[in-house]
Amino acid sequence: MTDATHDKILIVDFGSQVTQLIARRVREERVYSEVVPFTRAAEAFRTMKPKGIILSGSPSSVTEDASPRAPQEIFDSGVPILGICYGQQTMVAQLGGQVESGHHREFGRAEVNVKADSALFDSVWQMNEAYPVWMSHGDRVTRLPEGFAVVAISQNAPFAVIANEERRFYGVQFHPEVVHTPHGAGLIRNFVRNIAGCTGDWTMATFREEATARIREQVGTGRVICGLSGGVDSAVAAVLIHEAIGDQLTCVFVDHGLLRMGEAEQVVQMFRDSYNIPLVHVEAEKLFLDALHGVSDPEIKRKTIGKLFIDVFDEEAKKIAARDGKPVDFLAQGTLYPDVIESVSFTGGPSVTIKSHHNVGGLPDRMKMKLVEPLRELFKDEVRDLGRELGLPEAFVGRHPFPGPGLAIRCPGEITSEKLEILRHADAVYLDEIRRAGLYDDIWQAFAVLLPVRTVGVMGDGRTYEHVCALRAVTSVDGMTADFYPFDMGFLGRVATRIINEVKGINRVTYDITSKPPGTIEWE
Repeated sequence: MTDATHDKILIVDFGSQVTQLIARRVREERVYSEVVPFTRAAEAFRTMKPKGIILSGSPSSVTEDASPRAPQEIFDSGVPILGICYGQQTMVAQLGGQVESGHHREFGRAEVNVKADSALFDSVWQMNEAYPVWMSHGDRVTRLPEGFAVVAISQNAPFAVIANEERRFYGVQFHPEVVHTPHGAGLIRNFVRNIAGCTGDWTMATFREEATARIREQVGTGRVICGLSGGVDSAVAAVLIHEAIGDQLTCVFVDHGLLRMGEAEQVVQMFRDSYNIPLVHVEAEKLFLDALHGVSDPEIKRKTIGKLFIDVFDEEAKKIAARDGKPVDFLAQGTLYPDVIESVSFTGGPSVTIKSHHNVGGLPDRMKMKLVEPLRELFKDEVRDLGRELGLPEAFVGRHPFPGPGLAIRCPGEITSEKLEILRHADAVYLDEIRRAGLYDDIWQAFAVLLPVRTVGVMGDGRTYEHVCALRAVTSVDGMTADFYPFDMGFLGRVATRIINEVKGINRVTYDITSKPPGTIEWE
């Protein structure tokens, strides 16, 4: 948890697929927020001492006996509360109002009409005006608790926004955290800054200072190895830890043969030449490809790669201990806040399996090391900000995200060295064209996928039977929601022509225009 002196917002999660977006909106106000499952909300409330509480949405129905509830003590605490969708409904039900099923459901775009002034609307919504919002509910409030008033309505939600201004309790039936509610961030800003009184003192400069202090306190005189994957997260973690403990850190870069073209050389050069951080470069391509031979199931790929990473780190730690005569006490990795949230099934959902290549929450018992995860409070875009704060080159900080399992999950089906080389080359051509067009920084993530099919084609005067390459590019801020990038056909034509001409083994290129809705975790 962040330093106790900062203002905090506690977000009680009832299982909504967009709860992380609430946390992001709060963080955008430079206020620290933490998502906690409703089962641990009472404990978190006592520990965090938040200045405000937000109750998330949920797939559950308040009308069901076993549906989740907020701890009663938060309602008795005098702390401001904002209930969103299900959060509004459980607040109403727990405070003596009524929620019913069977009314007209409301999913998607709707209009909310403001009927009364409220601190929640200050400088965002005006009286007697209509505003677009994103609804997602099957139940609705039918009777308010004592002290509440209706301040906005929609066609199918007569209690679209409710408020008890005296107690500073607010409830909205829609989702202000999603981009489909254009003024939603302003409503959250009003709650966090004006109603809860948070000052916005949580910055990357203060995080850097506090994180280095925490690392020194946790590590003491111990030795740390940091697993580098080639991505931004582990690189930022390594530089931050090195700033905190210097040569007590040794980085271990595992070249598993699943990296993009030229990636291993870039990582080694940056850490050895630019930062002078002790680095062990482990060439483990044969180890990983042998273990992945014949494996086509993506989940088995992830788990196999995750296990091998741990095996390599464990082996290298033993070598370092034997060389220096001191044990390695800690393993550091670039775990982020979404990894932490997504690796915990708050309401019995499938999210526990999504991050299965991470070791979030602990290491195998056979390892004699503890985890150091200095970025586990940060979202992806915050890690980039921290990287800039630490002075990492913009060309590295701004790189598109790359998954821990690497090209293994961008090569559906069985993996072979031949297929990886084809994919690596196609991906390099694609990214080169994106850079030439000046589009790299406009796109959050772009990559090629070698599909597990072959197709007949004609090249020159002969027939071919080769692979199909799919291209994907998305726009996003934090990777939790995304939309496809709208390339023009001229660009796609140039890329396809280059790939077919330059990459032996591909005779067809297609572009994926699917979007990433809230709740999907990764784009791999």
